[in-house]
Amino acid sequence: MTWHAKIGSAAWLGAALAIAAGTAGAAELKPWRHGTLDAKSDAGILFMVGQGFAEKQGLKLEIVQFHNDIVEIQALLAGEIDSYESSPGSALLAASRGADVKIVGCNWPVLPHALFVRDEIKSVADLKGKTIAVSAPGSLPDIFARAALAKFHVPADEVRFAALGNDPDRYKAVVAGVAQATVVSRQFEPVAEKQGVKLLVSAQEALPDDVRLCTQMTGKTLATRGDDAVRFLAADIAALRYAMTHRDEALKLTRELTNEKPDDPRAPYIYDWAVKSHAVDPEMSIPAEKLAAMEKVLVDLGKIAKPFDIKMMIDASPREKALGVVGKSAWAK
Repeated sequence: MTWHAKIGSAAWLGAALAIAAGTAGAAELKPWRHGTLDAKSDAGILFMVGQGFAEKQGLKLEIVQFHNDIVEIQALLAGEIDSYESSPGSALLAASRGADVKIVGCNWPVLPHALFVRDEIKSVADLKGKTIAVSAPGSLPDIFARAALAKFHVPADEVRFAALGNDPDRYKAVVAGVAQATVVSRQFEPVAEKQGVKLLVSAQEALPDDVRLCTQMTGKTLATRGDDAVRFLAADIAALRYAMTHRDEALKLTRELTNEKPDDPRAPYIYDWAVKSHAVDPEMSIPAEKLAAMEKVLVDLGKIAKPFDIKMMIDASPREKALGVVGKSAWAK
């Protein structure tokens, strides 16, 4: 059964339960298409919203997976999806050029990514003349790699950048020797050493103020479907709260989505890392100062021509209304 089929089943079940409880039926559920990156070892956290939480808020949710955040924002601006979550870097790039994109909440404010390299690479300087596997130009892996090179004074034009798909694709390319380095989530840390790969530069070194994931929508969607936007954020907040307090259920969902074996250490490793590092914010606060720091990095790297007022692309009101729907919790700041 595909993930989309599972979403459909969850929607049917949620609707059936709603009818039994005397609330809205399936015919009253409003469609909402949400984009996210390809499921990996933390999918049980990010995809939990599809496990009945959206239906409880009156939405028929479809989760659409993308290889990178650049394609996600293109789909958002084309009206193919109603919201998406990814690095806010893509939204900052688009907004700097006048795109109608708003950041409405950030569920993963701490970056779990790192620059992983083959064992023979001893320093960032050793990457001169080598290949770094990234995603699309302007995507999080691309920005991370360039920031790491800049920090260690290695000119970007002295390495080769290769767009090689999603996290698993890029990591496999390094294991196979197709590339000598890549930027991926730390989910690979517990298996890297046995495969001749190691973590060389952490996010705390390269991009200490970077935000991993925010949820973006267009101003048009917020104006025309404001109530539905609030319902989606309420569902996502409730789902994140559940995922971060129900480890076994989150890991089970991850394995269903990724086909990881029960003895695969990646899912429990990244889940426990996220808890220990306070990497996930179930309340989806918007860290404006960190977003401003991200904008500066993009300006310094020449990705944004000149600074702009990022306040114009932040809309906190839907999140505030969503918190009114789901109520406060121990997670609230």
